Amino acid sequence: MSTIQHDLLVIGAGPGGYVAAIRAAQLGLNVACIEKEKALGGTCLRIGCIPSKALLESSELYHEAKHGFERHGLRFEKLHADLAAMMKRKDDVVRGLTGGVDSLFKKNKITRYLGTGRFIGPGRVVVDGTTEPTEIAAKHVIVATGSVSAPLKGVELDGDRIGTSTEALAWPEVPQHLVVIGAGAIGLEMGSVWARLGAKVTVLEYADRILIANDAEIAAEAKKSLEKQGLKFRLGVRVTGAKVKGKTCVVEIDGSEPIECDRVLLAAGRRPNTAGLGLEAIGLALDEKGRVPVDDHFATKVAGVYAIGDVIRGPMLAHKAEDEGMACVEHIVTGYGHVNYDAIPNVVYTSPEVAGVGKTEEELQQAGVEYKKGSFPFMANGRAKALNQTEGRVKILAHAKTDRVLGAHIFGPRAGDLIAELAIAIEFGASSEDVARTCHAHPTLPEVIKEAALAVDKRAIHM
Repeated sequence: MSTIQHDLLVIGAGPGGYVAAIRAAQLGLNVACIEKEKALGGTCLRIGCIPSKALLESSELYHEAKHGFERHGLRFEKLHADLAAMMKRKDDVVRGLTGGVDSLFKKNKITRYLGTGRFIGPGRVVVDGTTEPTEIAAKHVIVATGSVSAPLKGVELDGDRIGTSTEALAWPEVPQHLVVIGAGAIGLEMGSVWARLGAKVTVLEYADRILIANDAEIAAEAKKSLEKQGLKFRLGVRVTGAKVKGKTCVVEIDGSEPIECDRVLLAAGRRPNTAGLGLEAIGLALDEKGRVPVDDHFATKVAGVYAIGDVIRGPMLAHKAEDEGMACVEHIVTGYGHVNYDAIPNVVYTSPEVAGVGKTEEELQQAGVEYKKGSFPFMANGRAKALNQTEGRVKILAHAKTDRVLGAHIFGPRAGDLIAELAIAIEFGASSEDVARTCHAHPTLPEVIKEAALAVDKRAIHM
């Protein structure tokens, strides 16, 4: 078996891996990337973020046409949801974006290996899964293998009736009754898709609230809205099993009667994808949560081996992985590279959307940080009224003494886009007054951010 030499080898071509590879190539390194799937882009592009957003958009338009267009004076004689066409559009979006990553690899002269990577020593990796194993030697190796759906004891996945988000993105018909296990972003997004298309959706959650990573006050508002849309929630329940019995799925709950349905979505979180990497061959042990331990510059204790994205500590977010990929490579090449974890936004693409950045109110209370709070409703915003999307509000948390923005949380239309302004504010250490005194175009949704910033000092204008 011959050995091929590269300056940098990236294992995994998801958002973290492919961005790291491209940035390294831009900085002049001879770069290679190992990916087991033919289509580049990882879980996010192939079976996660992108296809789910495509279905969310299609289902939201259908729901709005069915329930909201009359308010705009638009009426239909008949309205039909063509699920096959929705799925085709979703697949076309995915195909275009994964093809785009492939073009970027070619443009930046990145060598691509199809298969899985396995360490056989420091700086030495074997590519398995091809006709003949290939050994690669590299001065620097970045592990960017992402995450996989976390299993739940007693839940028997069959890859069809009881499945993860992968299966839920491709069901050929609308379920009559869908049970979702887990009230996080994945569960609520996919539950929303199928509820809009006509499914009865029951969401089971072990915690006593939904979206436990988000600000509790904002999450509570989102729950009320989702209930109005038809989702049923059972909180504080422990699922002990799920299995297919004939033509029915049976979900077992501790202390309660079983639920019968025709499909089950397991969305109880994700875990680092580190199986088969051969980390033991280089003396690298995982932490108690199955993650690869790294320092502040993404370096492991093994010289020349780094890790980024879902396999290390922190939220499992595609954009976090991207920033880590760039910072890791830039530190390798230039000695500088940094990610501000206080300025990483998170978004839940329900309708309305939920978004947050920085600290939640609960985190500030637990840390004993004195803060001021300002909020402003979309109901009082002219653009929101014109769009007929007035649910929700913007909430800004600022330090009580310095006025520096510590956190911001939004439930409302296009929250995922609006949160970027507040992420920039945190990145640059802005105060709520800085945000309030910045001119915002009228009439626009971002005016709600300005008003919330004014409300921090109890001087909002339009309420």
